[in-house]
Amino acid sequence: MGLAYNIYLNSSRIYGCKNCKTHLSNHDDIISRNFRGQHGKAYLFNSVVNIKSSEAVERNMTTGRHVVRDINCRQCGEVVGWKYDKAYEVTEKYKEGKYILEAELLCTVY
Repeated sequence: MGLAYNIYLNSSRIYGCKNCKTHLSNHDDIISRNFRGQHGKAYLFNSVVNIKSSEAVERNMTTGRHVVRDINCRQCGEVVGWKYDKAYEVTEKYKEGKYILEAELLCTVY
């Protein structure tokens, strides 16, 4: 097992882990700001870097049943959101492969 290097994003607005400021995603990757998480406001992102994923689990959410996995900051281990693996509702399929980051767990790095 080799060393894990963090990816550093180059953008005008970068979101990072609130705990350690590790880069997670940039403003241009936001698909929607109209989401809610455990801690309140959350954003749907197209891509996220510097994370570790937990095992996939089925969860009943406000928009129906989904297969999701929690995502943690690779640097400090804090939970920062989740990834959608599967949506059972046809209208929710657009979320598959996308990430939710909770605003309360993020900071603006740049």
